[in-house]
Amino acid sequence: MLTLSSDFGTPYPAAMKGVLLSKTDARLVDVSHDFPRQDVRTAAFWLREVLPYFPSSVHLVVVDPGVGTDRAALVVRAGDHAFVGPDNGVLVPAARRLADGGDIAAFAIEDGDAESSTFHGRDVFAPAAAAVHEAGIENIADLDRCTPVDDIEEFRFSDPEYRDDAIAGEVLVVDGFGNAITNVPGRVLKGRFGGTVAVNGESIRVARSYAHVEPGERLVTVGSHENVELAVNRGRGERDFGVAVGDTVRLSFE
Repeated sequence: MLTLSSDFGTPYPAAMKGVLLSKTDARLVDVSHDFPRQDVRTAAFWLREVLPYFPSSVHLVVVDPGVGTDRAALVVRAGDHAFVGPDNGVLVPAARRLADGGDIAAFAIEDGDAESSTFHGRDVFAPAAAAVHEAGIENIADLDRCTPVDDIEEFRFSDPEYRDDAIAGEVLVVDGFGNAITNVPGRVLKGRFGGTVAVNGESIRVARSYAHVEPGERLVTVGSHENVELAVNRGRGERDFGVAVGDTVRLSFE
């Protein structure tokens, strides 16, 4: 299986698929081509949450604001998965999760003969992903255009700060429903469902799911990613809580 993820929208992913289909008979699966443009952080978060549900695969990821610069092109091996994409950190959180505590191995891809300086998804990453698929993930080191590298760009999400009976967290991403997903682990709400928590000084109900409060009502819950999120039943949490990606969220327990 070979997955594709990008911020390209349409029609650019079709060109990558054309290249892949000319070089491999791998089953192609789109993860998303609607990641926010040039937003490495959001793409890294969702890939970390989604890709572990796939069987052994090659994951082609192109969210690449540095295309055409001297940033490296990478293949990263993590367990029985491989990632192909830019060296800007977008691959790392998912790769580390799929490595399950083991090491990841990175290889630089030679890209000197790319036809375009603005579309490495088509000209560099897609051919490399096809080559990895055809060679086998365990044989990446044998590919002619792949050179082992020790230093790659890391991307790590911030950790919350714990202060007595309060936690200072951060909004990591906002999903398509408007849920503001924080870096606060959901375990802090254990035993608090049905009660309240103060969010930036306002008392908000803690609920197991959106429908446990009235339509239009705000709530604090634990999402499928196991993080605390700020939401509104049939509404948008980021709007009604007045938060955006990167904002601080202070939780205090009443």
